[in-house]
Amino acid sequence: MKGLLLFNKINLNSLQRKEVISFLKEKSGNLEEFILKDLNLSSHQKDLFLKLLKEKWAEKEIEEAKKEDIEIIDFFSPFYPSLLKEIPTPPLVLYVKGKKEVLNKLCFAIVGTRLASLYGKMMAEKIASTLASLGLVIVSGLARGIDTYAHQGALKEGITVAVLGSGLLNIYPKENISLAKEIIDKGAIISEFSLKTPPFRRNFPQRNRIISGVSCGVLVVEAPKRSGALITARFALEQNREVFALPGEAFSPTSKGTHFLIKEGAKLVDSLEDILEELNLKLKVNKKEIKIPEEEREVFDIINEKGTYLEEIVLKSHLKKEKIMKAVISLQMKNLIKEIAPLCFVKMK
Repeated sequence: MKGLLLFNKINLNSLQRKEVISFLKEKSGNLEEFILKDLNLSSHQKDLFLKLLKEKWAEKEIEEAKKEDIEIIDFFSPFYPSLLKEIPTPPLVLYVKGKKEVLNKLCFAIVGTRLASLYGKMMAEKIASTLASLGLVIVSGLARGIDTYAHQGALKEGITVAVLGSGLLNIYPKENISLAKEIIDKGAIISEFSLKTPPFRRNFPQRNRIISGVSCGVLVVEAPKRSGALITARFALEQNREVFALPGEAFSPTSKGTHFLIKEGAKLVDSLEDILEELNLKLKVNKKEIKIPEEEREVFDIINEKGTYLEEIVLKSHLKKEKIMKAVISLQMKNLIKEIAPLCFVKMK
């Protein structure tokens, strides 16, 4: 454990990580000799390693983690996510606060822009909620915008995991500290960075490979052309994970990234079954037994089997347009209605 903590701290490249894992699997030879002679460390890495060793940094880190109820899981732990071991650059250790056993359940990532639209927020929350109700663990990055709503939606019906781009004692953004506490109660927050690591910009692309790495698939809800969510999607493709994208408004800047992904071959999502079919999961729900909230029921009753436009629903309903839109999205996610033309909906048979 101490050795892997030190290796993790000096930021090994992918080849060095593989050599360390291979050496420790075989458990042969002198570790110190291997580190200083065979691992081909840069002079900076070697100096930092020796400095940390002299200062007993690893021992202090382990002690502080225990005080904060944080577990450190190394690559060889049975609790280390099995899917994460498959990626080209797996973290040598993970810091975990919460329930470590959820990391080996079936995980699905939902990511997107920090500057989310109302539509993006509602879709992230609803999709996360529905998938969580089916037993999937929803993974995201605790960022503002889509990530926040994905975590919140998942918490309504199940479990979620947040992967941080900072240390677990330096949660970022600060306004999501209370959300992080809720996540810990039912799921976990995790990071490969040492406990007090600040949220450096360079950490987030590195963090994104873990979001996709622990997951069987990644859904990008809403993202501009230059977005961290697209970095996550790229990692997902490299890791042989399924990539999904939600279409948005034709000329919206926050839809350019998702539309680009769809053009490049990402699975277009216009109903929950698009995700479930690709992952070989079934929506085991009897439609007659689905409980529909009162506001959704009002909207559902207005929609007929020939097709009803949104304008007609607004005229006939007592609800505000924002609530109607939320109800429509929810009914679509439950496969009770579908959109047959722009803003025209029909009941599913």
